[in-house]
Amino acid sequence: MTDSGLIRFGIIGAVGRGSSFVEVLRAHPNAELVAMCDIAEDRLQDKASEVGVELTFTDAEAMLESGEIDAVIVGTPMPLHVPQSIMALERDIHVLSEVPAGVSLDECQQLTIAARCSTATYMMAENYCYLRENVLVREIARAGLFGELYFAEGEYIHESKELNEVTRWRRQWQTGINGNTYPTHSLGPILQWFDDQRVVSVSCVGSGHHYRDPRGDLYENEDATITLCRLSGGGLVRLRLDMLSNRPHNLTYYSLQGTEGCYEAPRGLGDQPKIWLRKDARGILEWRPLWDYYEAFMPDFWKHPPKEALEAGHGGGDFWEVHDFVSAVLEEREPPIGIDLAMDMTLPGLASQVSIAQGGSWVEVPDSRDWLVTPK
Repeated sequence: MTDSGLIRFGIIGAVGRGSSFVEVLRAHPNAELVAMCDIAEDRLQDKASEVGVELTFTDAEAMLESGEIDAVIVGTPMPLHVPQSIMALERDIHVLSEVPAGVSLDECQQLTIAARCSTATYMMAENYCYLRENVLVREIARAGLFGELYFAEGEYIHESKELNEVTRWRRQWQTGINGNTYPTHSLGPILQWFDDQRVVSVSCVGSGHHYRDPRGDLYENEDATITLCRLSGGGLVRLRLDMLSNRPHNLTYYSLQGTEGCYEAPRGLGDQPKIWLRKDARGILEWRPLWDYYEAFMPDFWKHPPKEALEAGHGGGDFWEVHDFVSAVLEEREPPIGIDLAMDMTLPGLASQVSIAQGGSWVEVPDSRDWLVTPK
């Protein structure tokens, strides 16, 4: 950290996904972007010159060994999240990692142990938890107005066959494996609504294979997969992942049901987020706009956002996750999506891959809180 109290940041994957964090870091009063890393050297140099960053690297370990950064954003493809995060944590460099946390059970366990052994902070950058609608529903749920929660849905429907060919890692890690290979956008906000609960078991089934890639190969991931998740409090969550079906996108559909109310996200064609709460219904079963509860329940940070938040990607999520990460580092406290919550959002997807291979059988989801460091 600099003498002025600024956290010195580096970005791995700085001309790909990591580039979306550049302006957020430059605007943050407690952050300083000092280094950028990417294997696309020509584009890296152009980007670094554009934003005035002098230190550039094509090797992540070299940047982490440089002694020039206090924190790193891991904005690389999915299979690199764990090895690059561990490299940073072993050097006590704070980590804000893209989603999901990891792509295998073994490496998730390794990451968890590394985070527990490090003096640095680890946070997973699940930006959908910061979408305005999801934040407002979270606050209403925490106020108890939905009653006892027992059912929710999350859907990530994003036709990405062409994107598979542009970012080829997706062809292997998102549509090249069967099951829910990208669970955190759908599951993350729901777990925040069901405060302190986790998924204990999953059952995953698919709709079959109807599409081929440009080489004529069937995609290994079935076109639509449904994952049922049993929560530790007894509730049920339904997740849908569909990256292949020919249809319009719907990346942010959610629903929530409790004994005293319910919520549904928009489906399209002018639909809007809507809510029903028994306490305000006067015996009438009719929806109200979610925004009717804006003044009473929306946190101040979304009521009065800076322009940088309004301009940031993923509905402002890219701004607020960096804001929370920086605050957690400076205040030496657990971040909103620390290592265990990151695992709660990631591990059900890995378990779904086992379940679908077993014909939809229920598969237990391990609890990362059991992965404790064994004293030597």
